[in-house]
Amino acid sequence: MTRIFNDPSRFTDDMVKGFTAAHPEHVRAAPGGGGVVRAARPATPKVAVLTGGGSGHYPAFCGVVGEGFADGSVIGNVFTSPSAAQAHSVATEAESGAGVLFMFGNYAGDVMNFGQAAQRLTDEGIPARCFAVTDDVASAPAADAAKRRGIAGGFTVYKTASAAAEEGASLDDVVRVAARTNARTRSLGVAFAGCTLPGQREPLFTVPEGKLGLGLGIHGEPGVSESALATAEELAGTLVEGLLAERPAEAADDSRVAVLLNGLGSTKYEELYVLWASVAKRLADAGLDLVRPEVGELVTSLDMAGCSLTLTWLDEELERLWLAPADTPAFRRGRMSAPQTAQTAQTAPEAQTREAAPARRTARTGGSTPSSDAARGSGTATGAALTTLATAVEAFRAAHTLLHDQEEVLGRLDAVAGDGDHGRGMCKGVDAALAAAEQQRERGAAPAALLGAAGDAWAAEAGGTSGALWGAGLRAFGSALPADRAPEPAALVAGARAALEAVTSLGKAEPGDKTLVDALAPFVTAFAERTDAGASSAESFAAAAETARTAAEATAELRPKLGRARPLAERSLGTPDPGATSLAMVLTEVSATTPLSD
Repeated sequence: MTRIFNDPSRFTDDMVKGFTAAHPEHVRAAPGGGGVVRAARPATPKVAVLTGGGSGHYPAFCGVVGEGFADGSVIGNVFTSPSAAQAHSVATEAESGAGVLFMFGNYAGDVMNFGQAAQRLTDEGIPARCFAVTDDVASAPAADAAKRRGIAGGFTVYKTASAAAEEGASLDDVVRVAARTNARTRSLGVAFAGCTLPGQREPLFTVPEGKLGLGLGIHGEPGVSESALATAEELAGTLVEGLLAERPAEAADDSRVAVLLNGLGSTKYEELYVLWASVAKRLADAGLDLVRPEVGELVTSLDMAGCSLTLTWLDEELERLWLAPADTPAFRRGRMSAPQTAQTAQTAPEAQTREAAPARRTARTGGSTPSSDAARGSGTATGAALTTLATAVEAFRAAHTLLHDQEEVLGRLDAVAGDGDHGRGMCKGVDAALAAAEQQRERGAAPAALLGAAGDAWAAEAGGTSGALWGAGLRAFGSALPADRAPEPAALVAGARAALEAVTSLGKAEPGDKTLVDALAPFVTAFAERTDAGASSAESFAAAAETARTAAEATAELRPKLGRARPLAERSLGTPDPGATSLAMVLTEVSATTPLSD
């Protein structure tokens, strides 16, 4: 279990402080928060390659920031996608004039949040692209390769793309290298025991004695199947045969491979070397030439006991990039040529670098950066609208109390087929939303501004899929409310519909996919129907909340079609969706404690 921490909810922040203090020659914290960037800026413009995802995977992702590898890393909470705001913050500090490439594993929260950040950068005049790694052969069949998760093979993809950027390749070329490497990379992993989140005493999953979980995820997700714990020789056969069966058609004539035998956190190096002896022999017997294999911890999962094997079939270009020198806190290869940086952290004070990014954006867009108030369309509440603000703040307080009481319950629910972080993420989100709402009420802001600020704060602090969806839904709901008076029932219905549209547009989920939409859509329908029938807003809300609760419970019979739970669909049967459950809980609690008035 994870034993060393202060406040578990601040585990990632404390880790980043220690990491930057330990490696000042390589990295510094992004002034706006959210991650780290290289200690020194490049002397000439280059594509900024930014790795990212939840923490808990060291040395991925921040451990490979440095010359020859990544330009920065966006760091979310443990096993939780960083928010779009965090990604944007790190990118504006790392970019140097040639564009930004976000690289991450193929998980819904990462795709959503990095995509939003890339769009925002593009709107500001900074070319930005995203690339999701899909190397895990156990997470989807070959026919659905685009749905596969990204696990340890991301290390190889990030390395070759970063080396191309270091050579001065254009943004399009760096993306091309990433895509080519990803198409030639396959990974398969096994778990012997689950991992434990900071502050918790029980692992996210367990593996029966004498068994191993085949096809695990790197966010504490269990394997897709279990089999008898084998000898090292037998385990090598399982891993090697599983990957050779997935050999890319385009690499049929290529025999040179980059190989990673990756430990997941608690597997001793001695054990990995015992396994490597068998793996290396089997690969050689298959006619493959091993190019600078790496054996050790590269992409971990806190204290999970397990390992994974990755093969990347190389061509001439990819081999050159795989072997290119790099100098980072956790990975060094060869010797970098003459220093390629214009300023170091010592010669470029934090205040100077903090001002640089807005100045670059202003130069590109030909104008000033809009203020947060302008972006939120803020106004001042008058008259009865102040009552709406008080009701909204009370609703956030009720949600705050409920979610903190239910944090462990939601976490265990999420751990059945996911990474177990839902309860903690919801708590971090509601904490930030409540603080923002109270601040906006003190300012006398209009309801739209209050809910927009609360939504933005929720998304920025919580990260992950649920953080982004709650943020979008709250902002959309507020946008439908009047600024100068308490909302009439029709306005509340319009707000609910706007929230549903924002959530489905961003998350691409539909009823039946086993997501929070399975509770939100029935809630909106019931709320609108009861309101149209003449019921009061309080009565309509209470009835709709009960509908949402029933719908959330019914998700236990559904198989997940999206997100991290999708590869473990069968395991998910019988357990309600955590996102639908937490939404229904909040709606029910708000209905009981802060009833609406017409």
